[in-house]
Amino acid sequence: MLAVDGKGPKPLYRQIYDAYRMAIVEGSLRPGQRIPSTRVLAAELGVSRFPVLSAYDQLLAEGYFESRVGAGTVVSSSLPDLFTSSAPASVARLLAARSVPRPGPRPVAHRCSLPLHREMFPWLLGQGFGAFAVGQVAFDQFPLRVWSRLVARHCRKMDAKSLHYGDQMGVKTLRETIASYLRTARSLRCEADQIMIVNGSQQALELSARVLFDPGSRVWVEEPGYHLARAVFAMNGCHLVPVPVDEEGLDVAEGIKRYRKARAAFVTPSHQFPLGVTMSASRRFQLLEWARNTGSWIIEDDYDSEYRYESSPITSLQGIDAHARVIYIGTFSKVLFPSLRLGYVVIPADLVDAFLAVRRAMDLGSPSFYQKVLVDFIGEGHFGRHIRRMRVLYHVRRGVLVASVGKELGSMVEVVGSEAGMHLTVNLQNGASDVRIAERALSHNLQIWPLSLHYLAEAPRQGFILGFGSTPIEEIPCSVRKLRNLLEAK
Repeated sequence: MLAVDGKGPKPLYRQIYDAYRMAIVEGSLRPGQRIPSTRVLAAELGVSRFPVLSAYDQLLAEGYFESRVGAGTVVSSSLPDLFTSSAPASVARLLAARSVPRPGPRPVAHRCSLPLHREMFPWLLGQGFGAFAVGQVAFDQFPLRVWSRLVARHCRKMDAKSLHYGDQMGVKTLRETIASYLRTARSLRCEADQIMIVNGSQQALELSARVLFDPGSRVWVEEPGYHLARAVFAMNGCHLVPVPVDEEGLDVAEGIKRYRKARAAFVTPSHQFPLGVTMSASRRFQLLEWARNTGSWIIEDDYDSEYRYESSPITSLQGIDAHARVIYIGTFSKVLFPSLRLGYVVIPADLVDAFLAVRRAMDLGSPSFYQKVLVDFIGEGHFGRHIRRMRVLYHVRRGVLVASVGKELGSMVEVVGSEAGMHLTVNLQNGASDVRIAERALSHNLQIWPLSLHYLAEAPRQGFILGFGSTPIEEIPCSVRKLRNLLEAK
């Protein structure tokens, strides 16, 4: 019944294991049927006894074989009849189950169908990074040697204690370092005990949604806005209330008209995504007043506030909130590199226990190794120097992009939101479809994001989000010319 090939690519023990398993599943071997001893089978196959022993051990461990005193090894009697009977009906049912396609998709949670699948965003699936990729940093400018030296130092310092679970709030020294930085650079009101280290801003959004929202909760979202934040809220059963964004940021008065008692508002006030506007002081106070009056929450995503080119960084919403209504989210993905997967949440003191309870059910905390490396990276001054260098570099790249767009595209587009961050937005003036152009742009090594897909409304603005963080200065003019050619050939 068994045949093995000593020269085949599959190990001998695996060939023996697969042959017995298939024979049992197809019904050739019945429950209780005795199996040759390892010595006998090895002699019959002309192989060493070791691969036979390995195969038998695996089959015993998985429950296909069982050992009986005085009877040797037999086929297990506890397997379902469908997989062990040689009766024609059972075999027919088994073959039918394998060959007949199921009618429609198999059942999964309804939430999985809510967000748009990545296949609907082909510009996110390109090989490598084309010009104008959004959210990408200048990877070649990161001080990798410094970082590698710090990583090696911490590798040498590891001991048995390093292998344990860490503090679920995050490494204490990193939280103290972040708290000090935020108080100085972003005017936050926070202590280290309010800071939770997370695996990037997406996990911070997921945590916030699980803590703050129930199925059916209404949430204000910016229109247009960040599609991955909307996906998180929708997957947690929230009803999204799109609130338009103008040159002053989120229109609070319009949000109140649409649904006054929303559970929360999600905003990117320092550099709105994707339009790039900064929320005015009057709108900030209106939003805080709304939250205080209604008992609502504000989720502030401060994803790239370090990069402003016309003024100093804007004070955070959390920093002017006198009633602890703001959950503040920050990330190191835009100031260091995205694969680091480290971000943080500044939590109102009375919500810390609730966030911890949800975090314990999710993943028990972020890995501590790179948190400790980051403490040294910040403490030795590398973090501050890197941000200053990148601010100068991105300022130059942004200037070249604005000038190239003005020269090549002229009246075809309107530039908005170029005062901060690592992207700007252009509104199309000629009625072209931004989605179709973005799809064609991929073949020209352009990864431009269509603006229209960031709207919930049925009649969105057409335009593009152009990232300049990872696009070298010398590539920007020719890449803008490629975009002009695509627009002219619409």
